[in-house]
Amino acid sequence: MGKLLLRSIFIFGVLFFGNNLFSQERKLQKAKKQYDKYQYIDAQETYLEVAKKGYRSVDLFSNLADSYYFNSQYKEALKWYEELVSSYPDEIKPELYFRYAQTLKTAEQYEDSDRFMQKFTELSANDQRAKLFQKTPDYLKRIDFQSGRFEVENTSINTPFVEFGPAFFGKYIVFSSSRDTLTFKKSIHQWNDQAFLDLFVVEYDSVNKSFSKSKKIASQLNSKFHESTPVFTKDGRTIYFTRNNFDEGKFGRDQKGTNKLKIFRSYKNTQGGWTIPQSLPFNSDEYSVAHPSLSENEKILYFSSDMPGGKGNSDIYEVAINADGSFGEPKNLGDRINTEGKETFPFVSINNDLYFSSDGHLGLGGMDVFVTKLDPSTKEEELVINIGKPVNSPKDDFTFIVNDTSKIGYFSSNRDGGKGEDDIYSFVQIEDIKNFCEVAIAGLLKDKDTGEIIPGAKITVFDENYNVIDSFVVDGEGKYASSKKIECNSKYFVRIEKLEYVTAEQLINTGDETETIDLDEIALEKKIKSADVGDDLAKILSLNPIYFDFDQSYIRSDAAVELAKVIEVMNKYTEMKIEVRSHTDSHGDDQYNLQLSDKRAKATVEYMINKGIAADRLMSKGYGETQPINDCGNDTNCKKLEYQLNRRSEFIIMK
Repeated sequence: MGKLLLRSIFIFGVLFFGNNLFSQERKLQKAKKQYDKYQYIDAQETYLEVAKKGYRSVDLFSNLADSYYFNSQYKEALKWYEELVSSYPDEIKPELYFRYAQTLKTAEQYEDSDRFMQKFTELSANDQRAKLFQKTPDYLKRIDFQSGRFEVENTSINTPFVEFGPAFFGKYIVFSSSRDTLTFKKSIHQWNDQAFLDLFVVEYDSVNKSFSKSKKIASQLNSKFHESTPVFTKDGRTIYFTRNNFDEGKFGRDQKGTNKLKIFRSYKNTQGGWTIPQSLPFNSDEYSVAHPSLSENEKILYFSSDMPGGKGNSDIYEVAINADGSFGEPKNLGDRINTEGKETFPFVSINNDLYFSSDGHLGLGGMDVFVTKLDPSTKEEELVINIGKPVNSPKDDFTFIVNDTSKIGYFSSNRDGGKGEDDIYSFVQIEDIKNFCEVAIAGLLKDKDTGEIIPGAKITVFDENYNVIDSFVVDGEGKYASSKKIECNSKYFVRIEKLEYVTAEQLINTGDETETIDLDEIALEKKIKSADVGDDLAKILSLNPIYFDFDQSYIRSDAAVELAKVIEVMNKYTEMKIEVRSHTDSHGDDQYNLQLSDKRAKATVEYMINKGIAADRLMSKGYGETQPINDCGNDTNCKKLEYQLNRRSEFIIMK
């Protein structure tokens, strides 16, 4: 019933036949009835019989292909979708392009799949699945990025029949199986020619990593129809599970005669058995409610349903569980999670991660397992992430559960190489989800003094422990970009070096969002610079501004650092003479500014004389606000930074 619940029950919007299907109308009407009731095995036989006799139509091929698709017989579905597309390329509905693209993925024909997804996108631009495809054309690379985080193996639980839907139950695992243990009477369902499902339980030996012999769970929980996908409260005293619409001995059907799914709840009684399961109040005969999961605090029930008002074939919902055991109103989890496709089999982990299966989000084929944060606090946590291989495969992968503490978990799949149609696989998670938040480094490298581009410089990126992360060379146009992405919320050092320039290094603290950090502010300074009469040593030496406290003229400690560079040059070139020029901005009285600047120029010269520079090599002059380098004079309304540019000291070479 992995086949049944996953592929059959949640199939909606069934295609209908027209009234002019040749002389085979009666057979096709019979097939339609079987198809509408999800009796896919019988429907396929009728469709095939008609097709083998040479009859052709859009409805015939599409319904035949769909009958295989919905029963996860993808190889056969692919054959008939190909026949449909090649024969009637102008009469295909958008949804059939989507199914064809999905089926191509199951054969790992991803380029062809993308081509038909593009057709689907062109015809259904507002569809969430189309938007996701357009937004993430590199989805296969993203899946590869997350792959390899699990060690997976088939379990001894499995038989040649269907096993799926594992659930934690203390030291036990409870699951669904179609293995038929009846001796005299076999219960066979028409949808997939297998026995109806029951709930089974096995004990897991964590020391030997083995399972006990399986046995059916309490008789109160298993009926003569289907039971599956249970979830238990932590104390083991309450179970929620999926069952056919069979309650109090009555087999319910919708208006079309189809039996839907419902969630039931049962409690442990004082004798250790289970109470008679009760249908939850938001169940309905007209739509399915299935596959329950509980929040960590057990106050919210998550489930899948095709109830009216949803977005797709099946959506994931949440509903509050009140203190008295009653329920609030079901709430759809919205567009971030639900698409026009199928979202189903929710599971909420201890870390508040929502795992679910979907064919609407971008995957490897069939149903894939995805994860997202239920209460995201960042853009990265809002992402719905394909958890990658080997959990996901080109076939259907679903009912994923994991213990975030032990990192042990289980999921179901109908992948090739299994023991039965759907098997339960165990896994060990060896690595947490990888953060898609990545940062790139880029820039344009220039000479600090001339502004000319500098090609050929080497750029090295180090992590905070000075391990080399990346290394690359500036191109001929002075441009550069990192070849590797660096992580968010991390510390890195970027070093830029070229033979004739002083090596520059900068610390980068990355944020929590994907971005490209522009490093244009890093410029290189030549080791050897030429200077001539009239040049300003402040520019040649790339001095930081020499600031004075407000209305003061003494040398501050930060100014002393910059003056030390000038003094060093003058000690090296003993014939050099300079004039110290001090400037103010336009704030205040003109004459006062002239006097203040003169005091500051004289104070600078006096400081340098005290540091050993001969007095006859130094001159000073204050210019006040008479020589602004911009238009921020009197009666102007410039920004603070613009005024600040005029408050400067110059060291002009006179000889």
